[in-house]
Amino acid sequence: MIGRITGILLEKNPPQIVVDTHGVGYEIDVPMSTFYGLPATGQSLSLFTHLAIREDGHFLYGFASADERAAFRQLLKVSGIGARTALSVLSGLSVGDLAQAVALQETGRLVKIPGIGKKTAERLLLELRDKLGRALPGLGASTVPGAAAQPADSRSDILNALLALGYNDKEAQSALKAIPPETGVSDGIRQALKLLSKA
Repeated sequence: MIGRITGILLEKNPPQIVVDTHGVGYEIDVPMSTFYGLPATGQSLSLFTHLAIREDGHFLYGFASADERAAFRQLLKVSGIGARTALSVLSGLSVGDLAQAVALQETGRLVKIPGIGKKTAERLLLELRDKLGRALPGLGASTVPGAAAQPADSRSDILNALLALGYNDKEAQSALKAIPPETGVSDGIRQALKLLSKA
């Protein structure tokens, strides 16, 4: 329906903003990760959007990147997770951190987010395990700010790529252990695939 909005930022009232597009002011809810990167009011901006139509109204959600929107949409598919909780998750974790938490099945990271208890975190990790990697094929150093500078992030990108290619967590983790820590993403994926093809 409404996939992207470009206009002038009129108001910032976290987590909601108002964007003027050709004289129409759209109220858009955004995660804090997107909110912190917004320009000053009066400046132009462009956001990827998701429109939710419910009995009590139409709600528009905005995201700085396509990966962030894809993660939001995957979160909505988890039973018991609504838009507010999905925004909280993306406010508390970057898309890269969420993908890593899912890949490593780390409930500890998720229970720190308001509104996420242990059972919800476990269900979320379980249901996202096979879906998140496929939903975020572009996830990598180019889409996660600061990823290039962090070897740990390159390792999570390698892991995510292996999971997206259909390897299970155990296989991906064992291949990752055999790769030197300073290895870049593309070299790491190549080495991991060689190791896995011999296994």
